[in-house]
Amino acid sequence: MSTAVLYTPEVLGLAIALARFPLTEDLPLRGEARSKSCGSTITLGLKMAPNGTIERIGVRSQACAIGQAAAAIFAQAASGRRGPDIHVAGTAIAAWLAGEGAMPDWPGLFAIAAAREYPARHGAVMLPWNAAMLVLPTA
Repeated sequence: MSTAVLYTPEVLGLAIALARFPLTEDLPLRGEARSKSCGSTITLGLKMAPNGTIERIGVRSQACAIGQAAAAIFAQAASGRRGPDIHVAGTAIAAWLAGEGAMPDWPGLFAIAAAREYPARHGAVMLPWNAAMLVLPTA
């Protein structure tokens, strides 16, 4: 049994912060992901800037607090990034969750670091990156 505290006030605050990123109809790229381990889902809307970076993000999440916090962490730091950056980060986070390597350098990820000790929550952590990787280019 793990001793890590999963649902901290910071995690719960991030889950609430997700409301700052509403999913609106003017976000043309749509990615959806579902966690096989817990059933949590996310729909991610993205608008790209002419230079190929993420300009705006919207999220609709039906997830536990960890999944919602992960979505907020993603949304707060994804603007200005390109598709390949998201793919690299998503791959690194998945590897870290699997016990391979150090925590990736994604702003705010430390807030949900305790989820690494809860394999049933790994799918929820990956929701925003998985949804984004479905619609963003790798190169």
